[in-house]
Amino acid sequence: MNPLSTIIVDDENLARRGLSLRLAEIPEVKIVAECANGQQALAAIAEHSPDLVFLDIQMPGMDGFAVVEEMQSDDMPMVVFVTAFDQYAVDAFRIHAVDYVLKPIEDERLHEAVARALEQRAQQDSVREKEKLLKLVMGLNGENPGSIEEPGTSGGKQWPEKLTIKDGCDIQFIKVADIQWVDAAGDYMCVHAGGDTHIMRITMKQLEAQLNPEQFLRVHRSTIVNANGIVRAQTLNNGEYLLTLEAGTQIKVSRSYRDKVKHLIDG
Repeated sequence: MNPLSTIIVDDENLARRGLSLRLAEIPEVKIVAECANGQQALAAIAEHSPDLVFLDIQMPGMDGFAVVEEMQSDDMPMVVFVTAFDQYAVDAFRIHAVDYVLKPIEDERLHEAVARALEQRAQQDSVREKEKLLKLVMGLNGENPGSIEEPGTSGGKQWPEKLTIKDGCDIQFIKVADIQWVDAAGDYMCVHAGGDTHIMRITMKQLEAQLNPEQFLRVHRSTIVNANGIVRAQTLNNGEYLLTLEAGTQIKVSRSYRDKVKHLIDG
């Protein structure tokens, strides 16, 4: 059996080193990267496509919840939360994540977490896993799933300039031109615009019908990118492409959708 390619994410150097040394003693685990913050984690996940991520929740800047929101669903790794949260939240982690480990980490719990990841690898659906994690994030943050109102059209097809996003009593108007990329996880959508991530309950099909296909490209089963925000495209050895957006976000293009962005590579 191939070992689980694994990334460790923790802002504390001693915590990363300690977890790395202990995981190195488990033959079913192969550490491919260690990250000190959320941005490093997202870049490493895009580069390595790991099977498993040990993700610290409480990090400055981009915390563990934000990292989950920014992950591309189609390449979603399994997640083991590393947390010091109370028992109520821990019970939620057990339901919605592969597992959790409390700091300080006990050897028995660490081995249990790896065992659970091994069990789930064969049957994992990355999009479904992200959907469950998003439900967890919204539940713990006290947020309600939003919705995107259908814009009115008259005559021919009219692409809206703004999307209306509802979050409880709060209503936001997001410029379509500001959308950098969209990531779907079942009936939940992560709309990344203007440096913020908006989570709402709507299907990919419903949202895609409101976006101009000449500007917004489907690059993966569950990912759409704004072509105007692509600043770099690289060819990967496995036949996929890796796009870099203006904000530095890296998005993979699957082989099934490569023809849609081939002109960006070939010039």
